[in-house]
Amino acid sequence: MTQQPYPIILFDWGDTVMYDDPALTVPMAEWTEVHPVEGVADMLAELHASGRQIILATGAMVSDEGQIRAALDRAGLNTYFSRVYCFKNTNLPKGEAFYRYILEHLNVPASDVLMVGDSFEKDVQIPNALGIFAVWFNQRSGETRNNELHTTVHSMTDLRMFFRVFGK
Repeated sequence: MTQQPYPIILFDWGDTVMYDDPALTVPMAEWTEVHPVEGVADMLAELHASGRQIILATGAMVSDEGQIRAALDRAGLNTYFSRVYCFKNTNLPKGEAFYRYILEHLNVPASDVLMVGDSFEKDVQIPNALGIFAVWFNQRSGETRNNELHTTVHSMTDLRMFFRVFGK
């Protein structure tokens, strides 16, 4: 039996798993309302059922892991994430050192990891520089960028199709 590709899936948090409101400067756990990205719960359930390890890798600076998990819990998503990496528990901004830290902490090669996020620079280009395949989650425009180390999806439905076709 062959191992499925990318047994570890990293997800960005803001505007990938849950909608961010940059006007709010308190931790998301304290917001009056939190909103998961449309279709993300089904996407996470499907990945979880496939046996993959799902990890949150966020550049959020205001929230610590407990606050992030509290916000995820309010949206019914916390149980899908086995780990949370953020600035407050790595002391690293979301850059090459942040992703190197994750790879070293998990003790896995970059080839086992796939990153999903909405920032082309921080969630695609930087992981690509380390050999991590990335999916650019671009809901903002119809722009598509694809090469050997990244692809583009425009919705969670597209991401589910990507994993159904590619991730078997």
